[in-house]
Amino acid sequence: MEIKELSNILQQNGVVGAGGAGFPTYAKLDERAETIILNCAECEPLLKLHRQLLEKYAYEIMSTFQLVAQTVGAKEAIIGIKKAYTKTIDALNSHIDQFPRMRIGLLDEVYPAGDEVVLIYEVTKKVVQPGGLPIESGVAVFNVETIYNLYCALNENKPVVDKLVSVVAEVNNPVTVRVPIGVTIEEVVALAGGSTIEEPVYFIGGPMMGFIGSGQDVVTKTTNAVLVLPKNHLLVQRKKSSAKIELARAAASCCQCSMCTDLCPRFALGHPIMPHLFMRAATCKDVQQPNIFINTFFCCSCGLCELYSCFQGLSPRTLMAEYKNGLREAGLKPPKGIEIPPVQPSREYRKVSMERLMSRLDLTRYNKKAPLLDKTVDMKRVKIMLRQHIGAPAKLAVSTGDMVTKGQVIATPANGLSVAIHASISGKVIEANNNFVMIDAKN
Repeated sequence: MEIKELSNILQQNGVVGAGGAGFPTYAKLDERAETIILNCAECEPLLKLHRQLLEKYAYEIMSTFQLVAQTVGAKEAIIGIKKAYTKTIDALNSHIDQFPRMRIGLLDEVYPAGDEVVLIYEVTKKVVQPGGLPIESGVAVFNVETIYNLYCALNENKPVVDKLVSVVAEVNNPVTVRVPIGVTIEEVVALAGGSTIEEPVYFIGGPMMGFIGSGQDVVTKTTNAVLVLPKNHLLVQRKKSSAKIELARAAASCCQCSMCTDLCPRFALGHPIMPHLFMRAATCKDVQQPNIFINTFFCCSCGLCELYSCFQGLSPRTLMAEYKNGLREAGLKPPKGIEIPPVQPSREYRKVSMERLMSRLDLTRYNKKAPLLDKTVDMKRVKIMLRQHIGAPAKLAVSTGDMVTKGQVIATPANGLSVAIHASISGKVIEANNNFVMIDAKN
């Protein structure tokens, strides 16, 4: 298959990265990709959906991944997966001989193994240039659900209309469910038997990089998990803190121990990001070395510095995000062509154990089985957002009052980086605007 043909299939079927920022997958197809990587590192604590999906559909996902490798002309295809996922590894090994250019790259059970830059180094020993893209190093990374969505588009003529979501923590029956895109978070939690606590807080995404949402927020193509947490949980309290207060706390108590830098996964790979120097410069309003601020662009926001490394509970990640956003608003971009030193020799001894991280975050008690229920649940109403990915939001293609069928295009790709969006249920469009389309199911 030619790259142009596969790109068109991906764009028209609305396939984007099924997590993170939702980068449109068609834009990752590039003849410069000598290596492609399937990310099954399950980066965040408590998330299980990628290993579950890959175990169940190992052959389908591997064959589609092989197709991507052949299309871009990659020399090798690597499945990056943690050693602890033994059942999924067994499923892969039962088919691996059928895919000669494919191999399994085993990863330690550490955080953040699923960070794109860290993953690339672990399985290829290549260091992505600070501020650069993986493709500049001859690498492209795809996650498991993204490749499965491509399989469905190619073999079942099915666009992206639903999403797998792990629902865990304070729920009666932790579970991974498949739901139509556009259902509410409250509806998803109900599928896990509802909350076990009063006044639950919905933490959407992983515990390290997720955000606090409301029950009326809706599932998008990038919604991987919902953690139901008590309002007094450490993660909730930390997420609710303000940058102004955190800056004042840092000014009062940061002792420059450098633990935040020592355990920073990007610093360990040689990237010029040193949170402890940033904390000193920001709290002292010291601008004599502007690169300390500019280098916040290279923070991956994994959260280790503030949720694990700092024994005083300070917030380097939060403060660096504030400065990084300010630089962007001022029109600055990450510098290019930075010479980086060799990988830190101490890196292997400064990896953060997932088990230890969960203990530190008071999440161990929630690390329970969340079985995969792969049949899409019927819903009566959906609110489908037109901006679900990086780039331009899709262009509205239906009107209020229209009758639509599941899988029908309701928004077409805009100019630039964009993909189509489809109806996730059949029914009547009760509202359509440039932000969302709301559909009521047929009676």
